[in-house]
Amino acid sequence: MFSQKDEIQIKERGSKLDEVRNQVEKFRKGFPFLKVEEAATVGHGIIGVADEEVKEYGDHYDQKVQNGIIPLKFVPASGAASRMFKSLYEALEECKKDSDPKTALAKNSSARDFLVNKERFAFFADLKNQIDESGAENTCVSWIDYLLNEKGLNYGSLPKGLLKFHKYEDSERTPFEEHLVEGASYGKDNEDISRIHFTVSPEHKKAFEELLGNIRERYEEHTGVRFDISFSVQKPSTDVIAVDPENEPFREQDGSLLFRPGGHGALIENLNDLNADVIFIKNIDNVVPDRLKPITVEYKKTLAGILLKYQEKLFFYQKLLNERHPAGLESGFMAEAANFLENSLNTRPPASQYYTEKEELYQYLKEKYNRPVRVCGMVKNEGEPGGGPFWALNPDHTISLQIVESSQIDPDSVQQQKILKHSTHFNPVDLVCGIKNYKGEKYDLTQYTDPATGFISRKSKDGRDLKAQELPGLWNGAMSNWITLFVEVPVETFNPVKTVVDLLREQHL
Repeated sequence: MFSQKDEIQIKERGSKLDEVRNQVEKFRKGFPFLKVEEAATVGHGIIGVADEEVKEYGDHYDQKVQNGIIPLKFVPASGAASRMFKSLYEALEECKKDSDPKTALAKNSSARDFLVNKERFAFFADLKNQIDESGAENTCVSWIDYLLNEKGLNYGSLPKGLLKFHKYEDSERTPFEEHLVEGASYGKDNEDISRIHFTVSPEHKKAFEELLGNIRERYEEHTGVRFDISFSVQKPSTDVIAVDPENEPFREQDGSLLFRPGGHGALIENLNDLNADVIFIKNIDNVVPDRLKPITVEYKKTLAGILLKYQEKLFFYQKLLNERHPAGLESGFMAEAANFLENSLNTRPPASQYYTEKEELYQYLKEKYNRPVRVCGMVKNEGEPGGGPFWALNPDHTISLQIVESSQIDPDSVQQQKILKHSTHFNPVDLVCGIKNYKGEKYDLTQYTDPATGFISRKSKDGRDLKAQELPGLWNGAMSNWITLFVEVPVETFNPVKTVVDLLREQHL
């Protein structure tokens, strides 16, 4: 399959030959569907938080910060904004075909909404200046063309983090800036240092750094914190080989192998390089103006407080299981630890496994207690696409809470589809993670993934069809073997921007 020249290319990328062979094999065999047992609901896998508990958990987190724990915010920000403007690209193509813009835009409601409301966007002044300076005609085509393409703002080629989302009395803000302000509210330590890590694409890293250099002083003065901002790019070693329709390695015109980014699941490597006691994870486009930030900040602290509360008891069991010989542990302790694991940490043992022997139960508990922890906010499902919270069967036959995408569930299984339809909540990517054990030692996060998860998509390059493969998603298969807690959070904390007209929603104006 691979020549000596191929093997050299693979090695130079930092990949391993066996891993690349396994990737090709996955193309040939496909990925198995994940079996879901039932939907997680409030009171049955999802923790409902009473109003008075929100403050209690938040206060607990604040106290722990004052006592010295180090928080950090992790923001995946490498995604291009091109999909935000899909309707505008389509409108531009139609306008090129039809000399009458009204006819060309007749069936494109998103493009019409953009044009009718263009003055309301935070980037309007910049766009108008570009058109005025160019001397271009003030037409529908010009507004779209100068927004998307290099002659103007070039928004179609930039990442979302660098686009102007929100308008204030004296300025406009990008999502990058909004994350700084938000992170300063709940992600600072007891020395008022706010640590935020952004994963970015290599070609845009310099632009993010330049923006930070221009705004750092202003936002440090505005928030009263010092920012410790870092960036990383997806590692080339996590790229996945592409294959042709016959599942043979896809080759470039010069005969070299083609590798493609493995999706956001590859970011588990970036997360693994960080060191903090509490790590907040949130997508770059899920931001709001200052007037709506309080509820987001409140529930971020709530999730962190829940993590820390559960860790206290988790660490108690972890310490005894790690430091005591099983013979020295009373049966009552073992039963208590097994009960907490199943009913509070949401990990059920295999149905056929009763652990009649004390040594067997001890080994099982020790393994399951020594894992990273994540607390995931869940919002009520109001029709948004994406993953949701389920009880799912794991490769070791345990049952635990998982964030499952609809594409991971067998579409031909009536029983599985029925469970999917009973899902009540949606994953907004609102996570708080604990990546250390009771000694403060970091886990190797790459050891807690499920390599059997992932998916295959069809693409093309240079006019030739190919098949691409994405690694287990960051909050799906990449965190499959984490201890998982789901918590219901208000839908007001979820305000993503998937299309440009989403910026016309009340939450973003």
